[in-house]
Amino acid sequence: MLRTRGLTKDFGGLTAVDSVDFELGSELTSLIGPNGAGKTTFFNLLTGALEPTAGTVELRAGDGWTDITDAAPHETARRGVHRSYQVTNVFPNSSVLENVRIAEQASGSDSHAIWRNVDHFEKYTERAYAKLDRVGLTDRATDPASTLSHGAKRKLEVAIALAGDPSVLLLDEPNAGVSSESVDEVRDLVEDVAEDHAVLLVEHNMDIVMDVSDRVVVLHQGSVIADDDPEAVRADPDVQSAYLGGYEPGDLDDATADETAAEEGSA
Repeated sequence: MLRTRGLTKDFGGLTAVDSVDFELGSELTSLIGPNGAGKTTFFNLLTGALEPTAGTVELRAGDGWTDITDAAPHETARRGVHRSYQVTNVFPNSSVLENVRIAEQASGSDSHAIWRNVDHFEKYTERAYAKLDRVGLTDRATDPASTLSHGAKRKLEVAIALAGDPSVLLLDEPNAGVSSESVDEVRDLVEDVAEDHAVLLVEHNMDIVMDVSDRVVVLHQGSVIADDDPEAVRADPDVQSAYLGGYEPGDLDDATADETAAEEGSA
């Protein structure tokens, strides 16, 4: 569905992404690695938010591949590559429904018709309700987004990312900052959307990664050091040394937890 060839991003003397060859099929793939490994930079390159120093990004189109390396973020989104963000990114003063309806309209043919009455866009409202039903927020449709819990806002972000029915979803830490009571709900939602979308997931909770992933890719210092099924990656000595540090199921590594807290604090 989506692939890179030799994808590289330099920031002065720092190489954040280093000649990455990657391909995402119709699966749920998790992208993991220590802080500073290049995960967010890689997401930004895939979606056109950053221009690569070298290499290409390609999207499957029919039986072939289309080069989207130089496409702007809105162009990449229109081609079917949507993403969520680590930091909650919704319109707080708009209703839950309106957040998704706007995203649906932006993905449709009426994206520039901003002065027409919303009643002319009933089809987008219907599609928005369908997305809210999928993420379990139909009963909050008329509430301001600002009134949602953090976990519910994460669900809303997934609904927004689903607007326009993309083929590829890039989910950047959908559980970041979510209460322990809501983690299972968000995890189940990620598994659900992976049933009919190619999903690339950045996630620090290794219990979730090992539980939901068809495949795990590990970045370290901008390079891929492992790309395999979860069990093989967990047993890889290079991955143990670079990131997992003796992780066992049910025991989130202390370094990983510290990293998550540090990133949330800087958001």
